[in-house]
Amino acid sequence: MTRAMRFGMIVAAAIALAGPAAAQRVAPQPWQLDPFPSRYRAPPPDDMLLKGATILDGAGGRINSGDILIRGGKIVAVGKAIANPGVREVDATGRWVTPGVIDVHSHDGTFVLPLTAIDREASDVSETSAPNVADTWVETAVNAQDMGFDRALANGVTTLQILPGSVPIFAGRSVVVKPIHAPTIWDMKAVGNVQGFKMACGENPKSWGADKDNEGPTSRQGVISYMRQTFLDAQRYKRSVEQARLGAGAMPARDLKLEALAGILAGDIRVNLHCYRAGDIAAMLSIAKEFGFRIGAVHHATEAYKIPGLLREAGTCAAVWADWWGFKMEAQDAIRAEAPLLEQAGVCVMMHSDSPVDGQRLNIAAAKAAAAGRRIGIDIPPERMIKWTTSNPAKLLGMDKRIGTLAPGYQADVVLWSGNPFSIYTRADLVMIDGAVAWDRSKPPTQAVSDFEVGRVEVSQ
Repeated sequence: MTRAMRFGMIVAAAIALAGPAAAQRVAPQPWQLDPFPSRYRAPPPDDMLLKGATILDGAGGRINSGDILIRGGKIVAVGKAIANPGVREVDATGRWVTPGVIDVHSHDGTFVLPLTAIDREASDVSETSAPNVADTWVETAVNAQDMGFDRALANGVTTLQILPGSVPIFAGRSVVVKPIHAPTIWDMKAVGNVQGFKMACGENPKSWGADKDNEGPTSRQGVISYMRQTFLDAQRYKRSVEQARLGAGAMPARDLKLEALAGILAGDIRVNLHCYRAGDIAAMLSIAKEFGFRIGAVHHATEAYKIPGLLREAGTCAAVWADWWGFKMEAQDAIRAEAPLLEQAGVCVMMHSDSPVDGQRLNIAAAKAAAAGRRIGIDIPPERMIKWTTSNPAKLLGMDKRIGTLAPGYQADVVLWSGNPFSIYTRADLVMIDGAVAWDRSKPPTQAVSDFEVGRVEVSQ
């Protein structure tokens, strides 16, 4: 047990001894506050009964010729021969139903579509003024009119985590959104999730330090040393804040960078780690153990298949691609069967995009990875594959009691597919968010589309 954890237990005991009234008066810690509250409001629900579908519930279950009843924005029942209580009935025979797809690594709204040369050089995906920009919130940069959100929705995505880029070591906080039409990001911002944070190790941050004339670490060992020292500073800041709240000292001057890292140490902010090589991942897991926090998921993780035991022991997930490899030195040992290998080893695994294009095809990424697994003797059936794009991502976001699974009481984020969702020939026929139809392939769009969707004339020079 770390010193910070022991102090936290002392604080909790002091509050408990003071009684329930005192506990109710305790204000949130500063790192728990959200200066940009959500304005998302669930739309009026479209109650319906989907009949006769192949249902993958996201938790490992499969029902052939099954029914799902949706009322009041929630899933009411999942099973067979469900009686219609007087709602719209949809014949889903020959079609499949799954939870809505969740993309835990999106840059939609910051790397916007179409990505022009100007956007590539001047995008808002990363704040690169320093190796530590923990005080930034990526949501303050997101363009809600990015047509990538529309394309994701039309392909069954109902929840996205938008992350900062991976140039800084401490890159700032993420935001979780619903891909709906809205004037601002805060009208899309989901509620009920754990606050997320992006960190990076390896090639990206060390290359940035070298390019910036040694303004940051220029080697892997330098990056790790920088992290440890910064977390030591955050420990001291966190301790000072907690002691001041108990009346045992003066409140330190507010430091937004240290405040965010204190939230990580307290377990209130979840780390999403950009990391490729096995050695880098192992080093980062050691840092997390040293300072008493958990890394929610290692993103990209192209060599995670080499160290599944370390991930399993730490309770850390791996967010992976199906077949991204060879585009940088860190990715040269990537393998196509990584997801099934990790699944077989008992690691929480999920697919992620890092791309507005792949973000429209996460189920196909899962299918490609599973096919690679079958070629080496690992058979992952559809009812387990679907967890890679639904319930496992929901766990990373702290939303696994709300979305990612088709079960009574869950939010009705549901997709009705034209066929098997792991086939390239399948389309999302109906996409529901909070029990309301957000996309219906059989009908023209009812809301204005982006100018870029209207059509452009390409002029060659």
